[in-house]
Amino acid sequence: MNKLVVGNLLYRPVRTLITTLAVATEVVMILCIVSIMYGQISNARSQTSGIGADIIVRPPNSSFLSGVGGAPVPASIARVLARLPHVAAAAPVITDLSTVGSVETIWGIDYPSYNALKPFVFLAGGPFTGPADAIVDDYFARSDHGHHVGELIQIKGNPFRISGIVEHGRGGRKFVPIRTLGGLLGNANNASLFYLSSDKEANQGAIEREIHATPGLEQYQVQTLDQWMSLMTPDHLPGFTPALDSVITIATIVGFLVIFQSMYTAVMERTREIGILKSLGASRLFIMGSVLREAALVTAAGIVLGLILTQVIKLGLAYRFPTLSFLISWQWRAAGIAIALAGALLGAIYPAMKAASKDPIDALAYE
Repeated sequence: MNKLVVGNLLYRPVRTLITTLAVATEVVMILCIVSIMYGQISNARSQTSGIGADIIVRPPNSSFLSGVGGAPVPASIARVLARLPHVAAAAPVITDLSTVGSVETIWGIDYPSYNALKPFVFLAGGPFTGPADAIVDDYFARSDHGHHVGELIQIKGNPFRISGIVEHGRGGRKFVPIRTLGGLLGNANNASLFYLSSDKEANQGAIEREIHATPGLEQYQVQTLDQWMSLMTPDHLPGFTPALDSVITIATIVGFLVIFQSMYTAVMERTREIGILKSLGASRLFIMGSVLREAALVTAAGIVLGLILTQVIKLGLAYRFPTLSFLISWQWRAAGIAIALAGALLGAIYPAMKAASKDPIDALAYE
C-alpha cells in the first residue's frame, strides 16, 4: 500500500506540491499569529517587571493596559504619593500608544523619580539634557541597521536626539521627558499612571489603604505588581481569545478545503484504478486506507515544511525587527501540528468513503 500511496502522489507532482504548501501555510499562519500575540504579552510582563516598582496607581476607570488612556490626571499627584509613610519612591509616567510610522508605546518619564525606582544601566550616553532628548533601549538601538547617541529620530512626528542607550527591560523602548510628551498630547502637566516602590514588601497593603484614605484619591486603582501580572493573560485581554480563535478557525478551514479538494479530485481521476483494485479483491478498508494515507503523508510533509518556514520567519523577524517578541512554545507547536492533521484527515474522510463505496463494475466501465 505504501508504494501505491507514494506512486499516486508522485504521479501528480504539481498538485501534491500545492497541497503541501497549503498545509504549510496553515501551520505558519497559526504559529506566527500565536507567537506574535503571546510574545507581546510576555514582552509586556518582562518589561514591566524590570521597572523596579512594587505598586501601580491608575486613575479611576482607566485600563490596566499600557498605552491606553492618554494623560488624564495631574503629574503632581506623584509628590503626594511620595510623602506617604511607606512609599520609597513615586514616579509619574505617560504611556502613549503611537501609530506614527510604526505601532509602539512611547514612555514619558520624570527622569529623577523614575530612575529612583531602579537606576538605568547606560550602555552609551546619559540622561536627558533637554526637552527634545530621548533615551532608547539596546533592542531599539540595534534595529533598522543601528542607532547611536546623538542621532535624531522621529517620535510622534517630531525630531528627538538620542541622549542615551540603556539596557532593555525598563518598561518601554523609547523614553522622552514627561512634560514634552504631555505637551504633544495637550496635557503638559499630566500623567497616565504612577509607579511606586515600597520601603518593605510587607507594607504594600498599608500603602493601598493610605492611598485610598488620601482626599481625592479614594477612587484610584491600586495594584501590586503581582496583581497586574496576573491580569496579563489571554483571558483578561479584550479580544485576544476571539481573535486567536478566529485565526485558528480560518487556518483549519483552509487546510480542510485544500485536502478535501485534492483528495476528491484524486479519487475521481482514479476511478478505473479503484475498480481494478476492488476487482482484485481490495476491501473497502484498503481503499479508504490508501486515500487517508495519501492525505496524511501530504499533511506530514506540509507540517514539516510549515515548522521550518516558521523558524525561518522567526529568524528573519529577529534580524529585521529585534524589538518584536516572537514566542513559539512547544505546546503551540504540538497544537499546530494536531490542528493541521485533524483538519486534513477530516477533509479526506468523505473522498475516502466515496472511493471505498464505488461499485467495481461501474468503476471499470468509467471513462
